[in-house]
Amino acid sequence: MERERLIALVEATLDEVMPRPDGPAAGLFEAMRYAVGAGGKRIRPLVCLASSAAVGGDVEDARYPAAAIEILHNYTLVHDDLPAMDNDVERRGKPTVWKKFGEAGAILAGDALLALAYQVAAKSPRNVAEIVGVLGEMGVGVVMGQVGDLELGNGERGTAAAKAMAVEPGNGEVEFVYRHKTADLFIAAAKMGALAGGGDEAAVGKLGEFALNLGLAFQYEDDLLDGDGAWPADETRRLVDESTAAALAALEGLPGDVSFLCGLARSLVGRKA
Repeated sequence: MERERLIALVEATLDEVMPRPDGPAAGLFEAMRYAVGAGGKRIRPLVCLASSAAVGGDVEDARYPAAAIEILHNYTLVHDDLPAMDNDVERRGKPTVWKKFGEAGAILAGDALLALAYQVAAKSPRNVAEIVGVLGEMGVGVVMGQVGDLELGNGERGTAAAKAMAVEPGNGEVEFVYRHKTADLFIAAAKMGALAGGGDEAAVGKLGEFALNLGLAFQYEDDLLDGDGAWPADETRRLVDESTAAALAALEGLPGDVSFLCGLARSLVGRKA
């Protein structure tokens, strides 16, 4: 599979499903298109398409789930950038949605993107209920991760909310945030693609494990790039390598072509941006 072909499929599908900026809601639709079309690596939709191939399906089968996960991802960014959240004024070299369209415009654009993601996911050729269910479960998860991020950022480690978030044995608050805010949408992308491609329960599970570790490796590598991680650089590098190895191991035994996913996992290690 060529990356250029997959990117072209993602972009064509997004252009198809995103509303055109005309009519009474032209401003809303313009903000939505601005949010989704403002650049980005499109890693999550690429994972979705390649996961369909990994279970022996056609990448075309996953084009709508791939678009849906990218739309939902961008909804989270629109809301995360708001003054009430991270208060970011620039993303991908451009003004954030709230900076360009106002806070109310950004809130409404994010709301509409979230709803649109489910509408688009429902266009999947098979396993629609399961795909929409995964999108919902992981969509809630990423919001949980943002709650945890705000708790840590506000220095409220001792609050009941922060303690309640550490739900998995041995998992600290930082791990909780990484698992949900970053990895959950990778998991959604992989499982949705596998379901759209007709994968069985075992294959869907393997791809979920792959995506969990891919998402963690992605976050740890971000920490190295930003120089502000929770662990020293040597420990963070070890976590990148450990998570990447676990992601690659999860792909063993799948019935389809896993070469793109393997290459993607390896390419995230030591990336420059």
